[in-house]
Amino acid sequence: MKNPLHIIKKPLLTEKNTFHSSEFNRHCFLVDRRARKDEIKAAVEELYNVRVESIATQNRKGRIRRTRFGYVQEPVVKTAVVKLHADDTIEVF
Repeated sequence: MKNPLHIIKKPLLTEKNTFHSSEFNRHCFLVDRRARKDEIKAAVEELYNVRVESIATQNRKGRIRRTRFGYVQEPVVKTAVVKLHADDTIEVF
């Protein structure tokens, strides 16, 4: 098994993700692009000591931005939305 700190890069803290974490017990993480769902599940359970019910992942294509120096391609990132058991919580702050 890989190191959980290499799989889970950081939690994504946005207004929408904060609402979903408080209302639906779903948390969003930025993960390694090569990570599979079972690896993400094991990493979250080990790092935060919670029970994971389901995981939804998405590969987000980086958009092209125009700057004064030309066009810049943003990197492709993978996000994972993790649904926790009703009795478990993650304190991000």
